[in-house]
Amino acid sequence: MFVAWRELRFARGRFVLMGTVVALITLLVGFLAGLTGGLASQNVSAVLELPGDRLVLQQPVSGDSSFATSTLDPGTVRAWQQADGVEAATPVGIAQARASSASSGDPRGVALFGMPAAAPGTAQSSLFALAPSRDGEVGLSAGAADELHAQRGDTITVAGNDFTVASIGGDLWYSHTPVVAMTPQAWSAASQSVGGTGEATVLAVTGSPDWDDVAEQTSTEARNPLASLTALEAFTSEIGSLGLMIVMLFGISALVVGAFFTVWTMQRAGDIAVLKALGATTGSLVRDALGQALVVLLAGIGVGLLAVLGLGAVAEQALPFIVSPLTTLAPALVMAALGLAGAAFALRSVTRADPLTALGSNR
Repeated sequence: MFVAWRELRFARGRFVLMGTVVALITLLVGFLAGLTGGLASQNVSAVLELPGDRLVLQQPVSGDSSFATSTLDPGTVRAWQQADGVEAATPVGIAQARASSASSGDPRGVALFGMPAAAPGTAQSSLFALAPSRDGEVGLSAGAADELHAQRGDTITVAGNDFTVASIGGDLWYSHTPVVAMTPQAWSAASQSVGGTGEATVLAVTGSPDWDDVAEQTSTEARNPLASLTALEAFTSEIGSLGLMIVMLFGISALVVGAFFTVWTMQRAGDIAVLKALGATTGSLVRDALGQALVVLLAGIGVGLLAVLGLGAVAEQALPFIVSPLTTLAPALVMAALGLAGAAFALRSVTRADPLTALGSNR
């Protein structure tokens, strides 16, 4: 690394410029990753809190199952509850409506979840922790309480009926609207008042039945919780678009780093030739160049990560933004790996260089 450190010192201007570019790309990737995570959380966090091994949705005659159109009649619910191997099957109703309170002003969009308060296997679910025990009560997620400016004991109006806030819980969202939990009976009435059927939307099933057989008999589809996220209409397009942008930025980072070190390697061809003529092995030159690239990448990515952490803490106050190892360290590691790959691709001239040719003996 002697030559690499010497070049970093004496050509620090171009390396600072390269490190700045890497830092900016890291900032862009980190912000997009944090925004993607925040948007995903506001889309699916309540669905991920549904208990059970599989989530059961109605299978339409054509097309894919969807939370927006799924309705499970009482006969379908009973068929799943009585199927061999099923330990618990909890019906959950989901509908979107508007709610208001005396201090909130205009009505706000909310997601109504109807579910029993003491369902089996729901002790660890922050969603079911909101479930009220009385028809005249509701449980508010933190987002709903903030939107409605409501506290425990306050009265809010949902779909034309008044309810008392019995509890306020975690920050749960469904399709970018905060969650309001109701009893199944109160939810059914609210669903019908906003044009729904009043029947359950999804079944949270625990056990080991013959999933395909029961699903075929009941015209339903059973998916594991993660796979069921694709049944949210906005999820795939939203996350797919942002994910594509992140992938493109990863590709740009590899191309930029590779192009920089390609030009840099061509400019120092004479130095490489001298080192080879003096007995330096190709392996040592490759390690020297990759070490140099790693220093530049680590410095640039480190500065970019610090910027993401600092600005992300501010962005969390106004945007659906998540700062976590998955949105910071994971993209940074991918960028470092792709940057090294780009630098390694640029070193073909080092591995193939003939010292006599590089020194100009052919002239």
